[in-house]
Amino acid sequence: MRRIKVVLIFFLLCFYANAQEINSKEFNVNNQFEEFSNEFESPKEDFDPLERYNRAMTSFNDTFYVYISKPVITTYKDVVPSPVRTGVSNFFTNLGFPIRFINNLLQLKFQNSWEELQLFLLNSTFGVAGLIDVAKENNFDLKHHHEDFGQTLATWGVGDGFPIVLPFWGNSNLRDFLGFLVDDYANPLKNGHSSFYLANSFEESLALRSYKLVNNSSFTLKVYEKIKKDAIDLYPYLKELHKQKRDKEIKE
Repeated sequence: MRRIKVVLIFFLLCFYANAQEINSKEFNVNNQFEEFSNEFESPKEDFDPLERYNRAMTSFNDTFYVYISKPVITTYKDVVPSPVRTGVSNFFTNLGFPIRFINNLLQLKFQNSWEELQLFLLNSTFGVAGLIDVAKENNFDLKHHHEDFGQTLATWGVGDGFPIVLPFWGNSNLRDFLGFLVDDYANPLKNGHSSFYLANSFEESLALRSYKLVNNSSFTLKVYEKIKKDAIDLYPYLKELHKQKRDKEIKE
């Protein structure tokens, strides 16, 4: 029980880092932020039955990030060299193959699924279990196609639902939250009895996910501060930025 508590505390310290993954799918974070910032439109009236809760949770997440998550991530970034962090990021990206592959198939994006399969086989073998992105290093005409079940539901005509700000996670909506729950069954970081899952217990799964989030967020530390600087009212700004980003991902 004590070990579980320790892991849970570490997980909570780190989990908010995922909110900083606004654009960590690729690490050209500054360019991507500028793109969405420049295209940002005034928030439109929408169905937001949880607005009071969402505002309170946004404030909580912001405070948690400033005083807890940011120091953890900053220390990690200062201690671990960039090439090592890049290798770790490549490893976890490679592990995300099942989610990307399945959702590209479900969206009938067969060429994308084929590219994902090639990348997975290439990086898992010649890339030393995914630590090296062989295609990127050798300028192969292959790239990852980041699709999730939330995007799949959107292509099937399912609407956003209503906005939800999740504790330690950040902005989402009902559709994407349900999509995340489905995707998690295809996530090797989930704990399970099958050899498909890397984690043998809930605690191990939490530790792996936490490390992934901290490592990825070490590349995007300045993004959140830049967003806060530009935001007059943080909650609607983050909500609209997230919506515009997701809408673009769905159309791609």
